[in-house]
Amino acid sequence: MKLVLASNNAKKLRELEALLQPLAIELVAQGSLGIAEAEEPHITFAENALAKARHAAAASGLPAIADDSGLCVGALRGAPGVHSARYAELELDASLAREARRERQDEANNRQLLAALDGVSDRRAHFMCALVAVRSADDPEPLMAFGRWQGEIGTERSGTGGFGYDPLLRLPASGCSVAELSAEQKNRQSHRALAAAQLLQLMREVWHLG
Repeated sequence: MKLVLASNNAKKLRELEALLQPLAIELVAQGSLGIAEAEEPHITFAENALAKARHAAAASGLPAIADDSGLCVGALRGAPGVHSARYAELELDASLAREARRERQDEANNRQLLAALDGVSDRRAHFMCALVAVRSADDPEPLMAFGRWQGEIGTERSGTGGFGYDPLLRLPASGCSVAELSAEQKNRQSHRALAAAQLLQLMREVWHLG
């Protein structure tokens, strides 16, 4: 089954390809079909994911899947939350390649988060993922799955893997940051892995994929 992924994040595409592999789903990034990114005006991950999935399905005429995820820090009342991807205000050179712009934004976001938590002792946080799949743009029964990955924000970045806030979220049980995990380790325990496992089950039960 071919699904349009409502994202142009190459690393996210690879993660979801691996997570959805049990159902032999073929993911196609919306950018490869000339589909622009959807607006994300909502205040919850679930609403934004649904809006992105419906947008991609409407533009492609294919089933679509969308992920809206971010970091929620208790001491910051859930921030950066749905604004995680652009937590730091940053003007980027439009001539830069997409991944280069994303990496610079990630670096700025990490710096801002560390500054916001300077002197804060309660550094508990979690990654949140809402994963939504629709058969069509007007699907009355979207599949929705959720995952949370608990940890705490370190005082400095560590590790070179992953993306986003991965170098900052430390996993006390593992004694390392998310960015220090291998891709295989991350795909076994991440917020996206938890949501994908739920979504796979829903696809089997509701869409009768097998």
